[in-house]
Amino acid sequence: MEQLLQRLSTSKRVTWLMSRAGVLAAACLYALMLPLTTPSPNHSLFRFPALGHFPAIGLCVVLALPVLLVRRLPAAVFAAVLGEAVLGDLFGARPLIVLILLVVLSGNLAARRPTAAAVGSVAGVAAVFVNDVHVHGQSVSGAAQWAGQFALWFAVAWVFGGVYRKRREYLEALHEQTAARVVMAERLRIARELHDSVAHSIGIITVLSGAAARVVETKPEQTRQALRGIETTSRETLLELQRMLGALRRAEPDDAMPQAAPLAPAGSLADVPQLAERTAGAGVRVHLTWQGEQRPLPPEIELSAFRIIQESVTNVVRHSGARTCRVAVGYEPTGVRIEVVDDGDDSPGGPGRPRFAAGAGGSGFGLLGMRERVTLLSGQFSAGRRPEGGFRVTASLPA
Repeated sequence: MEQLLQRLSTSKRVTWLMSRAGVLAAACLYALMLPLTTPSPNHSLFRFPALGHFPAIGLCVVLALPVLLVRRLPAAVFAAVLGEAVLGDLFGARPLIVLILLVVLSGNLAARRPTAAAVGSVAGVAAVFVNDVHVHGQSVSGAAQWAGQFALWFAVAWVFGGVYRKRREYLEALHEQTAARVVMAERLRIARELHDSVAHSIGIITVLSGAAARVVETKPEQTRQALRGIETTSRETLLELQRMLGALRRAEPDDAMPQAAPLAPAGSLADVPQLAERTAGAGVRVHLTWQGEQRPLPPEIELSAFRIIQESVTNVVRHSGARTCRVAVGYEPTGVRIEVVDDGDDSPGGPGRPRFAAGAGGSGFGLLGMRERVTLLSGQFSAGRRPEGGFRVTASLPA
């Protein structure tokens, strides 16, 4: 029930209907109060008995029609009601509701056009003063006192309208900032996904192509294996990019593609063994160990854990001379813990693996992306060189 009420309160259509209903109710109230607040020397309900009841009711309805346009033309409606007040004084009728409506309209006008509201308020006060002096024969001091009272009410309405205007501007600015933050967060998420999915594959392809170039003449069989590895890795990368682009296209439906291909499931910890096999083809053996009772985790935890392992292994392939690395995945009661360790060039598997120029440098976005993933999930992350050599990456993700 609360969710339904919240949706109704934030729905644009409901807000539009409520605003129109409020304007219609205000117009009906104004038409009803016109004859009831019109003073008459004969103590009659209507000031002009010659019109009859029904013509007088029709006149009140006509006088209330401009109120229906208050949202589109606030300045014009204020001028129309001010004209009704002046004409009412000239014809000997001064409905109190007209003056009250002028004060309300001045506040509404101040919320949109403060300068026009100020000018209209001055004109309204001047009209009240002139009519009191010349039409009803009051003294200047009495008319000034009466006009001063209305000047005070106009000022209060103008202040309230200005406060409402400032609040609306603040909410609009806050909404724009929120939208900008959402766009920035989505851009960062897409950048992380692209980096994590492409950097690993490009690193593997770089290492395999470098190895193939070194042994193309002396070891043709190893060259063919390297080329097959490049083909497999590039095909998988292409499919993953297509899935990601398809997801982005699905975010904004296109009538030209009514039947989009179903998206493959995102990466998870179940894909780590396959990742280890691909990494072995690049010359780095991954020793994978599982600790604790394996269980399904939330999708965002599974994806982040897999991306952290993928990026860490990619860094070993691209930036380390190690021939082996160790990946430990520990299932804990409160979440999952990941550790990726390599021994650098001092790996016990023998002399360090040669480093290729294309993989020697890095943008530094890999560690930043992993840290952002862990921070968004309220986890803990650490990465750094080991005193005994190599590099260690650890992450704890609550689940």
